[in-house]
Amino acid sequence: MRKPIVSERAVVPASPYSQAILAKGRTLYVSGQGSFDPQTNQFRPGSFREQAERTFRNVQLILDAAGATWQNVVKVNVYLANVLDFAEMNEVYRELLSEPYPARTTVQAGLIGQMLIEVDCIAVLPE
Repeated sequence: MRKPIVSERAVVPASPYSQAILAKGRTLYVSGQGSFDPQTNQFRPGSFREQAERTFRNVQLILDAAGATWQNVVKVNVYLANVLDFAEMNEVYRELLSEPYPARTTVQAGLIGQMLIEVDCIAVLPE
């Protein structure tokens, strides 16, 4: 019923969680991703835009490993360290995703260290 999805190209989890879990064969739950370099597994600080772009690319690497794209994503959760970055997050979001956009929740959250954004999602794989 639960199959872990592992991408050798994505960030290796530093805590006890899976990059993603495929449930009942078609529903993919991608764990929260941040601005980490997948080659070094080290956090990459930078401007909000740099962190957002890197974070969404990290999610994409996991979607790729499951055979999914952003078109398969039905729900996105975005966590911002500062709600004032909302407009810039929307710019990056529009550049990487297309209509019809997934359902989305965006909240301000206390993120670890210098993280400015974290993103997780749910996708439904094609039959």
